[in-house]
Amino acid sequence: MRKLASIRQIAEIKPHTNADALELAIVDGWQCVVKKGEVRPGDFVVYFEVDSVLPINPLFEFLRKSCYVKKDWLPAGEGFRLKTIKLRGEISQGLVLPLETVFPTATGLPVLGQDVTEILGVVKWDPPMPAQLQGLARGVFPSFIQKTDQERIQNVWEEVKEKYDDVTFEVTIKLDGSSCTYYHNEGDVGVCSRNLNLKLEGNDNNSFVKFAVKNNILEALKAVGDNIAIQGELIGPGIQGNREKLNDIDFFVFDVYLINDQRHATPAERMFILEKIKALTGVEFKHVPILGETTLERFGTIEEILNYAEGRSLNNEIREGVVFKSVVVIEGRVPSFKVISNKFLLNEK
Repeated sequence: MRKLASIRQIAEIKPHTNADALELAIVDGWQCVVKKGEVRPGDFVVYFEVDSVLPINPLFEFLRKSCYVKKDWLPAGEGFRLKTIKLRGEISQGLVLPLETVFPTATGLPVLGQDVTEILGVVKWDPPMPAQLQGLARGVFPSFIQKTDQERIQNVWEEVKEKYDDVTFEVTIKLDGSSCTYYHNEGDVGVCSRNLNLKLEGNDNNSFVKFAVKNNILEALKAVGDNIAIQGELIGPGIQGNREKLNDIDFFVFDVYLINDQRHATPAERMFILEKIKALTGVEFKHVPILGETTLERFGTIEEILNYAEGRSLNNEIREGVVFKSVVVIEGRVPSFKVISNKFLLNEK
């Protein structure tokens, strides 16, 4: 589960370029605008990530003017939503509060990295799916397939630079749609949204299922017989504002999960499997755009890799970002992470 609120440590304080009373606090790879002198390098703080919704609480009341939201689907019906914003010309992502401000009566040493999301009643900004993506559930997302979420670069920058600096990564464009998984496992086939395994019968209006039926995807996976999951992004009319301006719903593969090996395929393995399906069944999958291959050695700072994420998408001048996937298996897995475009986040509604 994502740590929406956690105990972190201030890595650096930078001057604000356009406000004498403000500073830039660096927490791992995140930059937050704070009041001058509120925190110092080395201080323990509570960091609230972007996409968090903070509860109505006197502690967060200062956010009311800029962050208050009221939505029926929120657990409490209202709260304070954190987004990527610019404050006096500087990017600010999330919220930093001194540890003693949030936990004034706490005793003992703070635990760096401790998840305090539930303690503070923080929830994720996660609007309900549009009607065409909702459907009858067969069950929860299958335990034999790993979900498709990659960690954001801001949370893992130091780690990936240290461990994978000279590793070659495939870089693909991250399309803004809805995550979808089609699988075959020991004769059973299925269709999944991000969190649910969907029923195949009675879901005639569900876009995930309709696309599978229309394009004979499940029959193809069963005919090939490999225990695999094809994972990708469903994009088009009615999904995330259809930023790519497609006329019809379409599916773009970004991963293949090897169920028997319990890991994602390497880029080469992924392409081999997609070609195999096409050769044996005639079913051809579209793939998210591939920008090429690179190593992290080319990026000296996190700002450089964030700038690299900027650029054009399929049909949109502003893309959501990029995803890095190792071209080799390392310690039984294919390391990956995502770099979301700040320009995209600033334009997000």
